[in-house]
Amino acid sequence: MRIGSDEHKHLFCESFLAAHRDYEPERLPWPDLSDTDLARLRAIPFWRTALAVETSAASLVCAFAKTIEDPLLARAVALQGQEEGRHAALLRVMFARYGIDAAVRPPRPIVPSRQEFSDFGYEECLDSFFGFGLFGVARQARYFDEGFIAIFEPLLHEETQHIVFFVNWVAYERARAGRAVLTPLLTAYGYLRALGRLARTARDAAHEGTGFAAVGSERVIAGLTLQRFLTSCQVMNEDFMSKIDPRLLRPRVIPAIGAALLRFMPSARRAGAVAAQ
Repeated sequence: MRIGSDEHKHLFCESFLAAHRDYEPERLPWPDLSDTDLARLRAIPFWRTALAVETSAASLVCAFAKTIEDPLLARAVALQGQEEGRHAALLRVMFARYGIDAAVRPPRPIVPSRQEFSDFGYEECLDSFFGFGLFGVARQARYFDEGFIAIFEPLLHEETQHIVFFVNWVAYERARAGRAVLTPLLTAYGYLRALGRLARTARDAAHEGTGFAAVGSERVIAGLTLQRFLTSCQVMNEDFMSKIDPRLLRPRVIPAIGAALLRFMPSARRAGAVAAQ
């Protein structure tokens, strides 16, 4: 299959459309949480930022879908916008059910464009990789009731589909424009822009007291080492990606950087030396 061909377009669009699952957040099997779990959940300071990100994503993706002339691509991107909106709705349902106060300001006005969608796609590749890791750590540590953690697994499967769709879309667009040879440079540029956007989001969240440096964050990440977190990111990324059609491209840059960092960590080197003896 040639990247940029109609066959490629039909594969990544139809695979994405076929993976969609219908569900309503308010009808999910939300469990009753213990007082301990409720206290943990309410102490997490990131919820306002998470809801703002999902709300903005839904607005951007839905608007961009309306600018696409190709009917199949437009349909797939519109479905992604619908799913992003459902992620925001899921958070609102969770807030209402468990008494979390996390009102957010309206999303900033966005003029939809290929550049905005591309920036969002690279940012989502970063967010998803780290989100996979946090999910794995929370499940392994039994930080919350398993029934509560399981609520978010379908959401992460959707995020997997989103980033796989994105990397295939961007490869398709570059091939059609005759820019495939520039992929390494364009990908590096895309991730640099994504890091800049994430840095701005983190700065704004810190200013509002809703970021990872906020009071209460230390209880969430207590005892979590960088090596343990990156290992979880790698393992969970491989697990979620294993469900993807092997003919499709998938994000490789961030997992490769994570794997390289793990290899150079002192404890990892010691483990390798022991294994070699």
